[in-house]
Amino acid sequence: MRHPLVVLALFIALTVGGGGLIGLVVETGGWYAGLEKPGFNPPGWLFGPVWGILYVLIGIAGWRVWRIGDWSSLRVWWLQLGLNFAWPLLFFGAKLIVPALVVLLALFAAIVWFLRETWGTDRPAALLFLPYAAWTAYAALLNGAIWWLN
Repeated sequence: MRHPLVVLALFIALTVGGGGLIGLVVETGGWYAGLEKPGFNPPGWLFGPVWGILYVLIGIAGWRVWRIGDWSSLRVWWLQLGLNFAWPLLFFGAKLIVPALVVLLALFAAIVWFLRETWGTDRPAALLFLPYAAWTAYAALLNGAIWWLN
């Protein structure tokens, strides 16, 4: 069995590294800058720090459910991570606003599912996902508004 802190580092490296790699692969400037955006669109500089913090929290939550052997919650954790990594590829990479919104709504559902799964088994893991749920709901609203305006 691996040392829990090594596994924690791996979970965080996976989430932060995966999110960072996708950020490097997809071009987020030109096309996105030319889109009509709602008044509640945050400044561009905010996305990196917010996602950096969220990816650390997501990694810690995944590690926590792994550590207690909650395989059901861990499967949901992997599902949300796959959806999370798919969204920027669809939105920024393929410029598919509506399919990206569908993925974002599925991501939000997976986050809520993880919250339900972990609320009674590992409350701290669930609490780590609350800011992620809030940001994803906001991102879905923003994605929907961008679709509506464009």
